[in-house]
Amino acid sequence: MGTPHGPAHSALRGWLGVAAITASLFVFLTTELMPVGLLTPVSSSLHISVGVAGLMVTLYGVSAGLGVPFIVAWTRRVNRRVLLSTLLAILTVGNCVTAVAPTFPLVLTTRLVMGFASGVFWAIGVSMAMRLVPERQASRAAAVVMSGISIAAVVGIPLGTVLESLTGWRTTFLIWSGLSALVLLAVATAVPSLPSANAVPVRDVFALPFRNVPLRVVLCTVVLFVLGHFGAYTFVRPFLEGNTSASPAFITVVLMVYGVGGAIGNFLAGHTVNRSLRGSFITGCAGLVVSLLLLLTIGHGQAGSIAALVLWGVSFGVVQLCQVNMTQTAAPDTFEAAMSLNTMAYNTSIALGALFGGLFADHLGVTSVVWFGVALTAASLLLTLTTGRRGPRASAPSSGDEDLVASR
Repeated sequence: MGTPHGPAHSALRGWLGVAAITASLFVFLTTELMPVGLLTPVSSSLHISVGVAGLMVTLYGVSAGLGVPFIVAWTRRVNRRVLLSTLLAILTVGNCVTAVAPTFPLVLTTRLVMGFASGVFWAIGVSMAMRLVPERQASRAAAVVMSGISIAAVVGIPLGTVLESLTGWRTTFLIWSGLSALVLLAVATAVPSLPSANAVPVRDVFALPFRNVPLRVVLCTVVLFVLGHFGAYTFVRPFLEGNTSASPAFITVVLMVYGVGGAIGNFLAGHTVNRSLRGSFITGCAGLVVSLLLLLTIGHGQAGSIAALVLWGVSFGVVQLCQVNMTQTAAPDTFEAAMSLNTMAYNTSIALGALFGGLFADHLGVTSVVWFGVALTAASLLLTLTTGRRGPRASAPSSGDEDLVASR
C-alpha cells in the first residue's frame, strides 16, 4: 500500500512525518472520548443530566461515521498535507469553542463539526504515513501511527480526567486546543506535500455489503459489540461514582488500568489471530460479557471494579484487533473500501451506544447501561458462534503486517 519515494523524502523526515501523524491520531481520539471522563462535571456545570451530556460523544460519533465516504470523495483532489492541516485547525478551534461555550447546544454543534474532521482523519491518516516511508517499511509506519490508540487510552483520557480535577473541564478543553495547535504545527513542518493518490467512489463502497456476505456479517458483528461496549463505557465514571463512591483520582487510575489492559489485549491477540482468528474474537467477546457481569456483581468495591476493568480492557483489545483482521479476511481485494465502511459502522455505533446508554441512564439508572452492554456484546458473540467457520481464510501477514494489526 505504500508508494516509493524519491530522494527528496529523506528517511528522517519521513519518520518525523509519521510521528506527527501519530500525534494527530492521539489528539483526535482523546478529543472524541475525553468527555467519557468529564460527564459528571460537564452535566453539573451546564445544568443538564448525565445522559444528555453523553450526547457529546453521540454527535461526534455520528458525524465521524456518516461523513467519511462523502467528504473523502469530495476532497479527492486536495493535497493530503493540506487536508490534514485543515482538519487539525478545525480540532484546535473546536476545542477552544467548547472550552468557552456558554450553552450546551453550542457545545453539541461544535462537537458535530469536529466529528466530521475526525472521521476524515481516520480515512486518510494511516495511508498518509505509509506513503512517507519506503514501501518495505509501510506496514511498520502504519503500526506506529495506530499505536496512538493505546497511547490515548493509557495517557490521554486519564490525563484529561486529572486536568479536570485540578483546573476544571473548560480549562481541560482549552489545554487540548493548545495541544492540537502544536500538532498542527508539527504536521505543517514535518509532513511533505502528498498529492491525493486515490479515492474510492461512494457508490462502489456502499455496494460492497450487498455483494459480500462475509463482510456483511463482520459489519453486523462490529456494530453489536461496539454498541454494547461504548454504551457501557461512556457511563463508567457515573457508575463507579454511584457504586464505589469513587474519587476523581480513583477514576483516573481505573481508566489507566483499562488502557493498559487494552494494550495487553492487542499484544496477546497479535500472537493468536494467525492461529485462530475466529477463536480469538470469540474469546475476546466472551471476555467482554464476563467483565461487564463482574462489574455488576463485584464492582461495588474498588478492588472488584479494578479487576473487572482489567478484564474489560484486555478483552476489548483482543476484539479491536480481531475485527480489523476479520474485515481484511472478508474483503481482501477491496480492503480499503471495506475499512471505510468499518469506520462508518464503528463510529456510528459509538454514537448510538452513547445515545442509548444515555436514555437508559436517565430513565432506568446507570446500572441498566451495563446490562445494555451485556446484552449487545452477548448478541455479537452469539452471531459469531452461529455463523460458523466458513468463509475466506486470512493469509498469513508479514511481521510488519502483524505489527500493524496488533497496534490497532
